[in-house]
Amino acid sequence: MVMAQVPVRIHGLLNQVGELFVVALEGLRRTWDVRTWFWEFVEQCWFLARVTSIPVILVALPLGATVALQVGQVAAQLGAQSATGGAVIVGLVREVAPIAAAMIIAGAGGSAMTADMGTRRIRDELDAMEVMAINPIHRLVTPRLWAASLISTLLVSLVVLSGAAGGFVFNVLLQDVTPGAYFDGATSLLQTSDLVVTLLKAWLFGMIAGIVACYMGMNCASTPVGVGRAVNQAIVVAFLLVFALNYVITTVYFIAYPPKIG
Repeated sequence: MVMAQVPVRIHGLLNQVGELFVVALEGLRRTWDVRTWFWEFVEQCWFLARVTSIPVILVALPLGATVALQVGQVAAQLGAQSATGGAVIVGLVREVAPIAAAMIIAGAGGSAMTADMGTRRIRDELDAMEVMAINPIHRLVTPRLWAASLISTLLVSLVVLSGAAGGFVFNVLLQDVTPGAYFDGATSLLQTSDLVVTLLKAWLFGMIAGIVACYMGMNCASTPVGVGRAVNQAIVVAFLLVFALNYVITTVYFIAYPPKIG
C-alpha cells in the first residue's frame, strides 16, 4: 500500500514543479507590457523595502560580528589576525549577502505576498479577473516577481555594509586590529567577478522567492487554514530552492574563477 502511494506522490510533486515553472514563464512572458503593471510594481517595491530593510540590518550586524569574533580567534592563534577583516568581508560578499537578502525577502515579503494572493483566491478575485479578460498572472504576479528581484539585489549592499560594521566593532575595537589592515584584506581578495556573481545570485534568489510565494498563494485551499499552510510551504520551498541554486552557482563559479590567494 505504501509502495503504491510513492508513484502518486512523485507524480503530484512533478505536477507542482511543472505548474511552478508555468507560472514563472507566464509571469515573465508579458514583461514588456510595462504599462499594465508598473504602478503595482512601484507599490510592491515600496512595500518590500519597508518590511525588509530594518530586519536585514538587524540580521547582518550580529552576523558580521559573530563571524569576525570566531575567525579572529582562530587567526590570532595562527599569527594572521590582520586577515580577519578580509575573511569577513569576502564571506559577506560571496555567500552571506545574497542568502540573507533572499531569506528576508522570502520570510518577510514572500509570506505577505502568499497571504495576499491566497486572500484574493478565497474572495474569488482571481476568477473575477479572468471573467473580465484580465490575466491575473500578468497583472499581479509579474510586478511582484520584478519587485522581489530588484529589492533583493538592493538589499545586498545593506547586508555587506551592516556585516562589515559589525565585524569592524569586534575586530578593530576589541581585538586591536588596525582599520587599515581590516579593510586591506578585503580589497586584495575580492574580485570584480565576485560582485557580479553576488548581484546575479541576489536577483535570481529574489525572483525565486517571488515566484514561489505567488504560486503557493494562487493555488492554496480556499480556506483561511489553506492560506496559512500556503504561507508556511512558500517559505520552506523558497529556502530549499535558494540553497540548492546557491550551491550550483557557487560550484560553477569557483571552477570557472578559482579563488585568488593574496
